[in-house]
Amino acid sequence: MKQQLFIITALMFVLFVRSQNEQVDGLILEIAFQNQDSAKVDTSIKLIDVLYKAQDYKKALLYIDQTLQLSNKIKYTKGSAEANYYRALIYTDRDDYFNAIDNYSKSRLLFTQLKDTLGIAKVSNSIGLIEIRRGNYATGLKNSLSAIEVFEKRNLSDELSKAYNNLAEAYFNTNQIEKSLEFNQKALTVRKQLSDSSGIKNSTKNIALLYSMRKEHRKAIEYYEKALSLLNPKTDQVMRGDILPRIGNEYLQFREYEKATDFLLEGLQYNRNENNSEGILLSLNAIGNLNLKQKQLKLAEIQLAEALDIALKTNNKNELLKNYYLQIELDSTRGFYQNAFNWQRKYFNLKEEINLSNQPKILDDIESATSQIGLADSINNTTATENSENLGINKKFEIAAYLLGAALLISLISLFIIGTQFSKSKNLHVGLAAKNKQLAEQNAVVLEQTKHLEEINKVKDRLFSIVSHDLKDSISSIKGFLDLLKEDSISKEEFNELIPELSENANNASMLLYNLLNWSKSQMQNLEPKPVLFNVKEVFENKLNLIEQKVEQKRIVVIDESQSDYVYADRSMVEIVVQNLLTNAVKFSRVGDVITVSSRDLGEKIRLCVEDTGVGISKENLDRLFKNDAFTTIGTKNEKGTGLGLTICKELVELNNGKIWVESTQNVGSKFFVELPKAVA
Repeated sequence: MKQQLFIITALMFVLFVRSQNEQVDGLILEIAFQNQDSAKVDTSIKLIDVLYKAQDYKKALLYIDQTLQLSNKIKYTKGSAEANYYRALIYTDRDDYFNAIDNYSKSRLLFTQLKDTLGIAKVSNSIGLIEIRRGNYATGLKNSLSAIEVFEKRNLSDELSKAYNNLAEAYFNTNQIEKSLEFNQKALTVRKQLSDSSGIKNSTKNIALLYSMRKEHRKAIEYYEKALSLLNPKTDQVMRGDILPRIGNEYLQFREYEKATDFLLEGLQYNRNENNSEGILLSLNAIGNLNLKQKQLKLAEIQLAEALDIALKTNNKNELLKNYYLQIELDSTRGFYQNAFNWQRKYFNLKEEINLSNQPKILDDIESATSQIGLADSINNTTATENSENLGINKKFEIAAYLLGAALLISLISLFIIGTQFSKSKNLHVGLAAKNKQLAEQNAVVLEQTKHLEEINKVKDRLFSIVSHDLKDSISSIKGFLDLLKEDSISKEEFNELIPELSENANNASMLLYNLLNWSKSQMQNLEPKPVLFNVKEVFENKLNLIEQKVEQKRIVVIDESQSDYVYADRSMVEIVVQNLLTNAVKFSRVGDVITVSSRDLGEKIRLCVEDTGVGISKENLDRLFKNDAFTTIGTKNEKGTGLGLTICKELVELNNGKIWVESTQNVGSKFFVELPKAVA
């Protein structure tokens, strides 16, 4: 009777429901006339797969229920595992994560009983995807990584495409850019083999974005242009709206203003037509930057104001950060220094917030912990066994111990009588010796503390000396300019000619204040380093932004070859060191010179390098650079200095268990190296 009902149900589907395609029709008919055995289940699984891919979930769930009933009846574990897996996939697509995980767990348990490594891998990869969607990146990575090896051995392109994409997304969201790029490229290769046009477009765009984040702008342009060439104008409007402003911004990095303008204006118009707020925001920020570089300040002001409003409404922190930076540049160029300072404060607050949220997340080593627990249990069991064996031996020695104890007691009484007389004569001598030793130890501690305080005071005095000296010069210069204007000693036209110098002094004062605030925030309580694990690439990017105006004035080429390397040191101190090294590089570089910053992993340490092709340092001055007898030389544009910067750098680096040195050839250039530890010493 049940078999007849199954046949009737199948025939009704054939008669009254329009089939997705001929394959569905054929499978339904095949099922209708099969016996109630594993072959019928296998055919049902094929039909469920076709219905799932056609997104006919209602019909697929009906067949899943019937397949599970038959599989359980005939005890066909593989059929039950597959049916539960497809039910979990449907729940995933419906965003019903609770039921999805429940069915994935049932499926994986059945595949494990069968020792079906491929089935386990498929389930693990699907769980990885669902966890990544939910933001549980560590769990998602762990599940997808466990599936990769099986898929690669069997060359399962479709499964590999999903797994690679899962991993790329998880690594991106945990700020592991190199890994994300690696798996996006693997996903692109597999998707090309599958002729997966949608996947190819997404992977190509993702690779372009990652190259842009690595500041490899030519590679980013190459992949953005490939992605644009693949887009369908009718179905890919959102992606096109996203790519146009991004590729325009990449051309802007090379000052190719004509190409940048074409892409940015097209992107803005396109996104306005599509009412895509994210695309409009990207376009406005980039066009505002373009107009800033071309000195179209009024246009830049209008565009950046609109972009700011959208960024705040959409809570797009990355674009908001870009907007704050451009607002600083705009108001500095217009001479609105108070406004620029306010924007700068907002910029650094948001930058710190983003940096904290972007800290790489590391997978918990669960297996290691489990093995440690197992090892502890083993040791405890062994110890218990040994203790039971020793009980018999201890019993044998108990009687002998009593006899020896009695003899020892008699001996002790005799020794006590003799020792009492001797101890009286020595007590006074021992007491005096103890007091002398205590006083000597206290003196040593006091001397050590005094020496330590003197060293800290020297660092503090030198730091405040350089800050107060430079601040005094910058602020006095600004005040002098303003007094001249106030007393009508110069015309407004003459004052306008002095604005670049005034702006330079204001920027110098602002940077010094920022360093001082960073120092005070973490150091002023005891002037001891507070090491944390942080990314040196972020420090380089931050400090390169601060010297951008000086770099443009001298038309210096800056190359950032730094990598995402993590050091364990006081971040504020390292920022002061990098700031000093970059400022010196600019100071002693000529028009058209090149400054290169880089980082290199040496195993237990990270080596930072700031290199310039400037005037270099004479041999007689090389040995004096890091000494206490500070000296200074004039820069290539008569820039002044205090001569204390490198002395401060040396002490701050050494406080963080690092070292600093220089290699230089006169009229060829200089290389300053800093080595810092990667982890707790």
